[in-house]
Amino acid sequence: MQKKWKCVCGYIHDGDEAPAQCPKCGAPAEKFTLLDDKAATLVERSRHTNALHARLADLGRKIEQVCKDGIEDNLDPGCVDVFQKSLAHSYEMMKLAMTEMQIHVAKGKWG
Repeated sequence: MQKKWKCVCGYIHDGDEAPAQCPKCGAPAEKFTLLDDKAATLVERSRHTNALHARLADLGRKIEQVCKDGIEDNLDPGCVDVFQKSLAHSYEMMKLAMTEMQIHVAKGKWG
């Protein structure tokens, strides 16, 4: 695992050394702190989990579109019912994933 450097603004840099300047806030290398192995591992795990949440939200958007197409097709009441119920579940799935990502950001677990 590459070393992880955290800027005072929260930006995480991966590399053997801190960057000369933070790409987010412009702070010099001296404003970066080398994360210990435990913190660096948490950043890696958080990145993975956040990517999974983002994929889940994206899948919810895709399900949403399928459901809207199915409702518009309106083949019969049973089909429309399935699409309407699935649409509600897709919204719930997206909201749960996005809320968890928001919590991660608030806890500094975005990385």
